Amino acid sequence: MATPTVVLLPVWGAGHLMSMLDAGKRLLARSDGALSLTVLVMQAPTENNRSEVAGHIRRVEASGLDIRFHHLPAVESPTDFEGIEELISRFVQLHADHVKAAISALTCPVAALVVDLFGTMLLDVSRELAVRAYVYFTANAATYALFLRLPALHEEVTVEFDEMEGMVDVPGLPPVPPSSLPLPVMDKKNPNYTWFVYHGRRFMEADGVIINTATELEQSVLAAIADGRCTRGIPAPTVYPVGPVLSLNPPTEQPHESVRWLDAQPLASVVLLCFGSGGYSTATQAHEIAHGLERSGHRFLWVLRGPPAAGAGTLQPTDANLGELLPEGFLERTKEKGLVWPTKAPQKEILAHAAVGGFVTHSGWNSILESLWFGVPMVPWPLYAEQHLNAFTLVAYTGAAVAMKVDRKMNNFVEASELERAVKALMDGDSDDGRKARETATELKAVCRKAVEKGGSSYSALGRLFEDVRKQAENADK
Repeated sequence: MATPTVVLLPVWGAGHLMSMLDAGKRLLARSDGALSLTVLVMQAPTENNRSEVAGHIRRVEASGLDIRFHHLPAVESPTDFEGIEELISRFVQLHADHVKAAISALTCPVAALVVDLFGTMLLDVSRELAVRAYVYFTANAATYALFLRLPALHEEVTVEFDEMEGMVDVPGLPPVPPSSLPLPVMDKKNPNYTWFVYHGRRFMEADGVIINTATELEQSVLAAIADGRCTRGIPAPTVYPVGPVLSLNPPTEQPHESVRWLDAQPLASVVLLCFGSGGYSTATQAHEIAHGLERSGHRFLWVLRGPPAAGAGTLQPTDANLGELLPEGFLERTKEKGLVWPTKAPQKEILAHAAVGGFVTHSGWNSILESLWFGVPMVPWPLYAEQHLNAFTLVAYTGAAVAMKVDRKMNNFVEASELERAVKALMDGDSDDGRKARETATELKAVCRKAVEKGGSSYSALGRLFEDVRKQAENADK
């Protein structure tokens, strides 16, 4: 009898693709040979995306695990879109027939289909094929709670959210300022908002939602979801908090140059500034960061990326031209205390280093989980997607960060004086805010690691998910 398979349909972004693959690997390990994985690969819209996906696939294939990759036929990518959320949703939608055909053609029993949070339209395919369907939610439970709440909020709040009086009610969270809502929610006339409301409705049709979080990190939010408080009393699908799901590779024999630089720095003395795969600085903003860091007096490792190349048809940052982006003389004046790295850097390896004592982050959920895993307190500097909500919860709910004023109406601009204040608050030994953030980050480091160990909350949730999938596989065999 062929081994039943779980079919994964990830989207191409590294924060989505690798997180779903790593969660799949955990389920595979937990099944102890009772399940295999089949990954349906969409041909991503750009050559850069396709190259990155191919690299990830090669590494997984080299692992020898029972994971098969099936490349779906190419589709014509939409060009008339107004944001990444709309693009991904419409792009996935175009694959519905290909996904149905690929699953139908499999010669082994199909135990489940797992789709990305932007792939809820494919729940129709799972129903047509009588296959159990799950959503893999790469963001946190707070964002999932907002998604579930959004269809009702759409009716309750008749103006734009930034025009409403008072706070936004997301059960399980402190009252949320409208200015902290995700970027796609801030313009109701934008198709990205329409897609957010659409997905918020359709999550309710899934057989379960797998979230990259740990119960202890978002206990009250998960309780509110389970109680139906986010969905007007209607029971939401079962949630499986299986995180933190992180790709943690063993150290390389030849450490990265930035890691070698950290080797020479005192314990917990360096603040890392890194803004994810999509974050970059203009010269104006880079000057403010430089002045703020220099005046703070603290050691720093700054991963600085430049704006996307003009006319390149991509939003990917470029390697920074330090001569164009930095103030004259800055590198010379700070050479004893700082390192500016002008291209991609190994963020996880840097956060793992004992010399790093703080992290100025774009507040992407994967980066937050990495920082918590290594017990590093943060200063959130949100840029796009759901990062403004993450930044709010990180300070007001989780407590592992020091707040910083980010001017959202000025393209998330931060002045030098505000960065200086936040870095000092985070790193100075006599700062109450910094002390609280450091203590909380240290506590949550232990919480995150215990959650995924045998007997931990995420380990147990993964076990419940496996049992659910196994029963479906047994039914498929009959």
